[in-house]
Amino acid sequence: MIEILSPKKNGFDTVYQKDGWKAAFITHSPAYAALTEMKRHMQTEEIFTLLAGTASIFTQEDGVLTETPMEKEKAYVIGRGTFHHVQTSRDALLFVVENSDTSKENTERIDYYADKSGH
Repeated sequence: MIEILSPKKNGFDTVYQKDGWKAAFITHSPAYAALTEMKRHMQTEEIFTLLAGTASIFTQEDGVLTETPMEKEKAYVIGRGTFHHVQTSRDALLFVVENSDTSKENTERIDYYADKSGH
């Protein structure tokens, strides 16, 4: 059996979920247009791959913000507990893999402009 999946909505779009993990696409949306929020998943790593367009991953550790411009067809693994945000171009398409139980209950968020220290 083969399933062919493609994004159906803008932003974060879960397209497959099974056996403890999920796959999603990210396309441009207001949530990915600018760095206004950082989040960290407390129970999982998250893997991003840029397929089209341009994107950067911002991470924040020990109060230091780092921008990593993404290269196509490379896997970027965000460690568990690392504050991060993805910023995309209008034509960007990313593929994402993470634990299926990633949710608001095990994800911490901070308003980046209100608190740049990560606390």
